[in-house]
Amino acid sequence: MQMTGVRLISYSSMHSAAFSKRPEPYSWKKKLFTGSNTSFMSCKCQTGSPLSMQSSKPETQHHDSLLKSLLLQHGVVADHHDSSNTKSTSEELFVKVQKVLRKPSTQRTKMRLIDSIQRLGVGHHFEEEIKQILEGFSDLNSSEDNLFDTALRFRLLRHNGLPTSSGVFDQFINKEGEFKESLNQDTCGMLSLYEASYLGAKGEDKLHKAMEFTRSHLKQSMSSVSPELQTQVTKALELPRHLRMATLEARNYIDEYSQESNHNSALLALAKLEFNELQSLHKRELAEIIRWWKQLGLVDKLGFARDRPFECFLWTVGIFPEASYSSIRVELAKTISILLVVDDIYDTYGSLDELVLFNEAIRRWELGAMDKLPEYMKICYMALYNTTNEIGYRVLKEHGWCITEHLKRTWIDIFEAFLTEAEWFNKKHTPTLEPYLTNGVTSGGSYMALVHSFFLIGHDLTDENISLMRPYPELFSCSGKILRLWDDLGTAKEEQERGDVASSIECYMREKNIELEDEARKHIRGLIRSLWMELNGELRAPSALPRSITKACFDLARTAQVIYQHGDDQSFFNVEDHVQSLFFRPCN
Repeated sequence: MQMTGVRLISYSSMHSAAFSKRPEPYSWKKKLFTGSNTSFMSCKCQTGSPLSMQSSKPETQHHDSLLKSLLLQHGVVADHHDSSNTKSTSEELFVKVQKVLRKPSTQRTKMRLIDSIQRLGVGHHFEEEIKQILEGFSDLNSSEDNLFDTALRFRLLRHNGLPTSSGVFDQFINKEGEFKESLNQDTCGMLSLYEASYLGAKGEDKLHKAMEFTRSHLKQSMSSVSPELQTQVTKALELPRHLRMATLEARNYIDEYSQESNHNSALLALAKLEFNELQSLHKRELAEIIRWWKQLGLVDKLGFARDRPFECFLWTVGIFPEASYSSIRVELAKTISILLVVDDIYDTYGSLDELVLFNEAIRRWELGAMDKLPEYMKICYMALYNTTNEIGYRVLKEHGWCITEHLKRTWIDIFEAFLTEAEWFNKKHTPTLEPYLTNGVTSGGSYMALVHSFFLIGHDLTDENISLMRPYPELFSCSGKILRLWDDLGTAKEEQERGDVASSIECYMREKNIELEDEARKHIRGLIRSLWMELNGELRAPSALPRSITKACFDLARTAQVIYQHGDDQSFFNVEDHVQSLFFRPCN
């Protein structure tokens, strides 16, 4: 997953978040080695002669000053929020919403309320109530249900990991095995079925048919529905609900829900309060990460390295949206920030001989292994070694497990994958799609991030599920492949122009002797859809992994799509818009 450098935000606006394009390296490499795209965990490596470590970086200095200005402007450094007053208000609102949930009402009313609660990001307050209500729905599938209710109930049950079958849609299928054409008169029902279809797993062919059927008819219905429903259809076609980043969906839906005439005022107030509290927490987390990053001093010592702790934090918010995971977001942002520097060493700075030495040192994982390294590699090695061991110590102290060996292995695997890509580049070798993708998931940092997260969360750690970390769980692979493929779809053209390592698109075109890039892109999107069906299989038949890390896999894939889906197409919301909504624009 190319967590190494999300093509994020330009500094042309002082109201933007602290992102920018990565500075171009210097010297003769400049034409080919303009740096990896700003995606953040997946790294594509290039090598050549080492550059001068003393090169000045006007753009990096400009980034620093703008970063400080933006953080101060938005109160990131000095936001000491007093939550004592809001706690009592939150409890009062919680009781009011809880009463509404427990109040007798129709099944449709209950389903709509649960759907709104979860979309608004406050579902964690009502998990027991929601589970009890949904379990009561499991046996209520009836041939008398309309399409809207059937699809909504299926989606809620599947999303929450409760038993349900795609067979509930059989009543809407004709003798030829196709969805009835008469359904196209029910746009709300079609929209509900479209959203439900994205939770289909492998083997649920009727849900794949439902997706194609509803997409086609929803596009045709746009001119004949109300403006409100037209907006809902447009948003769904752009990005279905199941694929949306949780905190961003909550922020956007707060505005949408407030415009609904029958909204629950207590629920809306609770959602606003919760979001603003979370936003304040994120600012304090950012301040902690920035302090750590400056004290580490990697960028000061390594003039070629990216200074991107802010964008690393954005990804951790996407993967772990809940307030309770604050410390995990901070620790994971640290590892990803160091990953960017390692990527820069492989991508723009180190010679192939130096990279081989770096790999040998990482395999040994001891301070004495630094002796043969160039000075700039020693600094990075020490930062990685210390940060990883500190995380290992934290897990030992908080959860009682000694897991440094597991963390170390993820880094060794990343370095091996980096070196493989560096060798591909030096040999001008374009691999076929399968080895490219297998290696790319590792070099992208997916396994590293998810293994670290698994132990930092610390939920239900047992010898049995810890053993699942070797080899990496298939769920981790699915999520990481989705990230890598979305990264390629969003940045392949830029990489191709600057002579970067071949993307999945180029690998597939070369392998299949395809001339049209659009054909290859269509295939890659098909792969992503197939990988999502594999992920959805976890909702249908959960594995032994704790639910918390399973959810993180889903949220990593969702975050990747949100960031890369439209590339640089400014006609859609871009990452800058999302950052503003999440971190700097409170709900009023």
